[in-house]
Amino acid sequence: MKPAISDYLSAREPSVIRLAQIEYSMRKDGVNAVNVAIGNVSLPMHPAMIKRMSGLRDEGSPFKDGVVKYTATVGTDETREAFLNIISSSGFNTTGLNVQVTDGGSQAMELVILGVCGKAGSDRTGEKPLLVIDPAYTNYSAFAGRIGRGVVSVTRELDDSGIFRLPDIKEIEKTIKSYRPGGILVIPYDNPTGQLYSREMLIQLARLAVKYNLWIISDEAYRELYYEDAPAVSIWGITESDVPGIEGRRISIETASKVWNACGLRIGALVTDNEEFHRRAVAESTANLCPDAIGQYIFGSLAHESTGDLNKWYNKQRSYYREIKKKLYSGFKEELPGIIMSAPSAAIYSVVDVRNYVGPGFSAHDFVMYCAGEGAVVLDDTGGGKHQTKYTLLTAPMGGFYSGVSLKSGKNPGLTQMRIAYVEPPERMELVPKLFKNLLDQYKSQRS
Repeated sequence: MKPAISDYLSAREPSVIRLAQIEYSMRKDGVNAVNVAIGNVSLPMHPAMIKRMSGLRDEGSPFKDGVVKYTATVGTDETREAFLNIISSSGFNTTGLNVQVTDGGSQAMELVILGVCGKAGSDRTGEKPLLVIDPAYTNYSAFAGRIGRGVVSVTRELDDSGIFRLPDIKEIEKTIKSYRPGGILVIPYDNPTGQLYSREMLIQLARLAVKYNLWIISDEAYRELYYEDAPAVSIWGITESDVPGIEGRRISIETASKVWNACGLRIGALVTDNEEFHRRAVAESTANLCPDAIGQYIFGSLAHESTGDLNKWYNKQRSYYREIKKKLYSGFKEELPGIIMSAPSAAIYSVVDVRNYVGPGFSAHDFVMYCAGEGAVVLDDTGGGKHQTKYTLLTAPMGGFYSGVSLKSGKNPGLTQMRIAYVEPPERMELVPKLFKNLLDQYKSQRS
């Protein structure tokens, strides 16, 4: 007789952003996967970071002798300064901000939930849940479940024109009154929808936070990745003059992953203007000892970059993603006329909704698993028919990004939706619309 696995672990399934990749890894038929399921950026890091990484054994490097010690739990001074320099380069005042370096944005997410929500077990009692705006980045619900905290949501609808619209502020306030959350999460450069929050909307949400004494948490992983002619928005741009009482309740989540093309570096930060929250979050993290020392050193190089140089980098990043976004959108419209597809104003994702192309009972989850496990499309790699390759496409089913249901349909809107990340090189991103159409046709034919 073997020992029993816990109920929690027994019920745990992979994150929807990893599902397709795990299924595909079991294939042995040589099919080439175009992986747009996860935001695993394939671009080089900022040049200053590359220089640091290349010189780990150079004179002046703390690692020149091969010794890698723990850093302080809060992170190195240089790395913390790098995050402040980045926030400042977007035009925001960093006076009074406290920075804790974390193991990616993921650890910061978990610390936030621990810091603003109810006690362990409050996922059952309903005490101080985290309020999110669905669809929301799936790891928030995952982390909340891991530590026994609750999540409550209001839901955005994707209309036929491909636009996600934020719920009316009155609906959000009604949800706050009903569920009494501990904090409200906003993702101004939204993952997964690509929606860009306006400064006015952030101010409205900040007013609700003050009115109902909530923390306001802003996940700013994609700050500066936006495609409209407007200044950057941030929780750090909402001040006491805008919303009296906002100071001392603001938190942002930062990361090296997206704007800086360093997903595997696993360096993030929890930034807050509340000194007591900062101190307690660092105390909680002492059990983790410290963030990655080498990752901090590499990222810390950004502490020394000028605002002008950083803004050149932002412009370069925006230009790159803007072109991919444009080609992807036109490609889908050509392959599947009438398809519902978001045309994002920010971040690096599009959402495709096939509700007008499929019948009742369609499951985006099952379609994604079909593509990963057995789907294959033969494409001509040369344009002359001399070399052909079998491809499949890995996407993320959107069902896991919703913690609630649509008020209109009473169903999870993600059942017919998939998220596509702009992470493959441009030439492979151009294959995505054709692969998607052919795989969808295959899947529908098989089902019928």
